Amino acid sequence: MKMAAELSLYPLDSPLEKTVWGFIETLIDDNSVTVATNSMSTQITGDSADVFRVIKTALESSYAEFGRQVLVAKFIPEHVTEIGAT
Repeated sequence: MKMAAELSLYPLDSPLEKTVWGFIETLIDDNSVTVATNSMSTQITGDSADVFRVIKTALESSYAEFGRQVLVAKFIPEHVTEIGAT
């Protein structure tokens, strides 16, 4: 099933920009999903298994590198928008 996810990451113990961009770069590095960013959130689209896997990988990597964070996520199944990678 195709899906879209909207993510917002809030670091608790580390610098905001460095932590958020590190998380986003990990998402972008996986070519199985499409990633778009704006000033408020990051959107990912792709197959649901890929979307969940990429988020899990990026979040675990970010926790290991930057410490405690809060991830707010919205998932919309069977919804794919035409977004370009940034």
